[in-house]
Amino acid sequence: MAITCLRWGIVAIFLASATSRRLVLAWPALRRDWRRIVLMAVCGFSIFNALFYVAAHHTTAVNIAILQGSVPIFVVLGTVVLHQTRVGAVQAFGIATTLIGVAVVATQGHLATVAAFRFNLGDGLILLACLLYAGYTLALRNRPNIPSLVFFSAMAIIAFLTSLPLLAYEIVTGTVQWPTPEGWAILVFIALFPSFLAQLSFMRGVQLIG
Repeated sequence: MAITCLRWGIVAIFLASATSRRLVLAWPALRRDWRRIVLMAVCGFSIFNALFYVAAHHTTAVNIAILQGSVPIFVVLGTVVLHQTRVGAVQAFGIATTLIGVAVVATQGHLATVAAFRFNLGDGLILLACLLYAGYTLALRNRPNIPSLVFFSAMAIIAFLTSLPLLAYEIVTGTVQWPTPEGWAILVFIALFPSFLAQLSFMRGVQLIG
């Protein structure tokens, strides 16, 4: 939970300082949809990350990588249920290719490892996390009409604030692990690439291709 909180804290501080004026200008739009924005930030960022880290105590990296491939499946199912979108052969082929690719990478080409797959608590947590992220992805379709960076800044701040209780729980229970100097370097990497650049790129990708 320290990682979850600190990664979004770094992003939030950076973006809040860089977009403070634009955040003020966008405040009326943000306030109108604040419930949706909070839910998106909680499901797609803070709780999604927290579930992944908890799951890692109960399952293997191979299982995590393979099950993360369920996100596009949940997204497609969501579009069918919510928007009555038809799933064509291209989409079905894309999902199958994604799952195969994830399995190959996760098992380093030894696909026989998949045969030893055993479902456990950690796998259930990963699937729940993927379901939440799929919900976040579907919600991007109707996000407020404001610049992507400003919208992402608001969600990063919310993700940081909503992860504070998770960090507080670890502190109170004496299970918190603060980063070492090497850990801080890893944390900066996590904040810069998975938390900032990857999420912003994903948001832009959804905006461009639907």
